[in-house]
Formats: sequence, C-alpha cells, structure tokens
Amino acid sequence: MATYRFDFIVVGSGAAGLLAAHKLAKAGRVAVITKRSPEISNSNLAQGGIAAVTAPNDNVALHIADTLRTGAGLSDPRIVRMTVSEAPERIRELVALGTRFSRKDGAFELGLEGGHSRRRVLHAADATGREIERALLEACAADRNITFFPYHSAVDLILRSRPARVRPAKNSCLGVYALEEGTGRVHSFLAPAVLLASGGAGKVYRYTSNPDVATGDGMAMAYRAGLSLVNMEFVQFHPTCLYHPQAKSFLISEALRGEGGVLRGADGKAFMKSYSRSLELAPRDIVARAIDSELKRTGADCVYLDMTRLKAAFLKKRFPTIYAKCLQLGIDITKNPIPVVPAAHFFCGGVRSDDCGRTAMPGLYAVGEVAHTGLHGANRLASNSLLEACVFAHRAAEAIKGGRLSRPAGGSPAPWTTGNARPSDEAVIIKHNWDEIRTLMWNYVGIVRSDKRLARAGIRVKIISAEIIKYYWDFLPTRDLLELRNIACLADIIIRSARSRKESRGLHYTVDYPKPSKKFLKPTSVDRY
Repeated sequence: MATYRFDFIVVGSGAAGLLAAHKLAKAGRVAVITKRSPEISNSNLAQGGIAAVTAPNDNVALHIADTLRTGAGLSDPRIVRMTVSEAPERIRELVALGTRFSRKDGAFELGLEGGHSRRRVLHAADATGREIERALLEACAADRNITFFPYHSAVDLILRSRPARVRPAKNSCLGVYALEEGTGRVHSFLAPAVLLASGGAGKVYRYTSNPDVATGDGMAMAYRAGLSLVNMEFVQFHPTCLYHPQAKSFLISEALRGEGGVLRGADGKAFMKSYSRSLELAPRDIVARAIDSELKRTGADCVYLDMTRLKAAFLKKRFPTIYAKCLQLGIDITKNPIPVVPAAHFFCGGVRSDDCGRTAMPGLYAVGEVAHTGLHGANRLASNSLLEACVFAHRAAEAIKGGRLSRPAGGSPAPWTTGNARPSDEAVIIKHNWDEIRTLMWNYVGIVRSDKRLARAGIRVKIISAEIIKYYWDFLPTRDLLELRNIACLADIIIRSARSRKESRGLHYTVDYPKPSKKFLKPTSVDRY
C-alpha cells in the first residue's frame, strides 16, 4: 500500500476535472485519479454542445430567463446570472486551449436546443464533448505538474476525524483512498485540497446514456463523509437514446430536434402537439414524459425521430458521428426515422457546494455533475452542463489557489487496512444485486413515479443495501464491488428525496401529486445523520 503526497488531488477526468487540473498545475503538483483511461467520461460523450451568449441577436438576460424557466422555480438566480455572465470568457479560454468549435463564415455555428429562445449552443459537429476533452487532455498531458493515475477507483475520502464523531464543518478532508485495479491494492493520496469532479450516476438506472464509469462515486463518498446531497430526486432522462440491441447507451442528440427533427409513433403520426405548444423543442422533462406516455399508451418498444425531410448533405455534415453510428447498424437517418427511447442522463442534484465549489468540509471541493450548485434547479437547460463544468472548475481552482492551504498536521493518516477481508468467491452476488437495483430504479423511480412505487423501491433497496454492506466488509474490494456499494447508496438517497417531495416539479413527476406546490419551492436535502 503506497502513500502519495501532492498539492492538489482531482478525482475525475471529465471537462471539470481536467480544466481544474490544468489551472491548479500553475500552483503545484496535481494528481488526477481516474477510474478508467482519462478520456472516458460523461463529458467525452456530450454531443450537443456548450451554451453561451456569443451571437449579436442574443444576450445574457435571455439566457438567464431560459435557464430560470427550465429550472421550474428552484434555480438560484444569483448562481444563474454568475454562470451565464462568465460563459463567454470560458469559451474564449477553451478556444485558446485548442478547442475547435464548428464555424460558418468565420463565426461560431450555433445550434438550437429545447428550452432555448435563441441559437446559442456552440458545438464541434456532434462530438463537442470529445473535442473539448481532446484539447484539455493535450494541455494536461503536456504539463509536468500533472500526474494521471488511470485505473484507480476512489474508495472513500480520508478524513481527520470519523464522520460519526464530528460534523463536516468541524472535520477536514486530507485525501482519498483509491483502489489500483491492476494490483488490487488500496493506496492513500494525500493533499491539502481535494476536488471531486467524478461526474454523475446514470448507472443507477437500467437504461442510461452514461458510460459505465458513471456510478456516482463522488456523491456516495461525500455522503458517507457526512455531507449533504441536495435535490437528488431531479434526474434528467434524455428523451432520445438509440433503441437497438447492438447500441449501448448511444445518445441521439437534442440538437437533431433543434434542426427540425419530428417525433413520431409507430403509426407514423407526430405526437408532441398533444403535449406541448413548443412541440419537439419543449424542455427535456416534457418530451421524456410525452414519449413515456406514448410507449405506455400504445405498448410499443420505442418511438421514432424523423429527420428525413432535411437534406442528406446537411445531416451528414452536421451529425457525422450519429449518421455513421446509425448507418453501421443499418439505419440511414437521411432515409429512415431513428428508433429512440428515454434514458437516465443527468443529475441536477449532488453534493452541496457554493459559487466556488467549496463544500461544507474544509479541504473538499466539488464541481461538475457531482455537485449541486443551484444552477439547474428542478431541470437542466440543454447544454448548460458543460458550461457549468467550465465555470465552476475555473472558480474552484482560483479559490483553492487563493486559499490558505497547509499540509495535514500530526504525520500521515492511518493507511488502509483490510482486516480479515478475503478474496470474493461469489461474484455472482454483485451482478445479481447490480441488476436488481438498476431494474427497480427504472421501474419504480423513473420518469413517472407514485407513492406506492417509491415505498416499494425503498423497502427493497434497504434490504439489498444491507446485503451489500456485509459483503463489502467481508471481502477485499474490487471495482465492481465499490461501484455496487455506491449505486446502492445513491438509490436509497434518490428514493428518500423523491418521497419527501409531495408535488410534481421539473424532472420529478408523481401521479399522486401532479401539480407543483409553493410549499415545496425549496431544495430537498438528505444527510447521513
């Protein structure tokens, strides 16, 4: 078991983590802990783009209004104004770092997505996240002050005191325990500042647009350390993931609907006019519920996104990744509609943090999807996520560099110990519980909820969680076991949050309380104690 000492630790290698690492490296040595290879992240899969005011016919006030309207009363107006106002500077920074956004006649080619009143979504064809990741990875790889630790799974935060003995504000974060996959050893990473940029938790659900790494590790670690998780009931289901047995978690970008795509049922009829005056450009929660309703009403397995009225040359140029993937599976989007279904996509809730990414625990910061900043409220405006990642990565890095950081006093914290744990001889238990949690979350805590479904899910998750915790302490950790432990933890928190919100608002819709209530015009919070 090794002990590593750095000036800063970043957990995660998406846009938020990489941009923060790039900035922190100017002030000291940075360790970037990443569960797989560094390029694997939610950010890397982001197709649509990043929202920012750059066009003459757009302005900050409009972007603010669109964000607040989509957030359904729960977005923090101060945070929204701050984020939107700082967006153009972060775009300039990304360009300076080498990000190649699509251009037309020298200007940014801007896309339109649901909830936006103007074309303001910068993109790199239909692989924006991958292009941003490329530029950031190249910048970080060239920096001698940044060391990547790939195939290391964060296990838990290293704290000065046990969470049961002291509240987060009176405690402090000293570092991170991380499992090295190749050796099975758990190492200690120590630093005066730890930044969680570990992304979301889409794998809590059976169907998701997220990569396999999105198991909510940072959220679960923070919760176990005693920190609050806020608004965890607001899970955004992307309306359109490709429905095909050979396509795993492949997203069909909202930008297709922005360019004129029409949703149709198996009978070929467009149905969004029955659900919203905004049709296909309604916010994602409305479109996802509309598709869910159509599937339940008709018994069909999927609906279809029809792009065939657009010119083939335009589709191939604007959406090359989607065109190539669909064609590989026998679907020519210039001639045939695309079969799609909703899937878990983005968490609007997370670890409570302030406008500089600070959590309630000294030494611990959280940025990106792992954090709850107040920007998204009850529903995220399309393409505001990469924006949030960049704005808060910058602000957190500046706050960390400007703060008074000191190394932990009193020598090294206790190293990781395995006790009497032994290698697992029943890995089938992990797979069974993994499948059961994800299936019950999809069926009972999905797009449409009810008191009965939530209660049933809560009882079952508690039983499964008890089994998992016993298994965790009996056997040596593996990546699969750590991920199972984390999705069980988050499943319980999502259910508790959803049960406490006796209304329908934004992404949380329950048949028992179909209307919003002023009584619940506030964030929910789940604490360990």
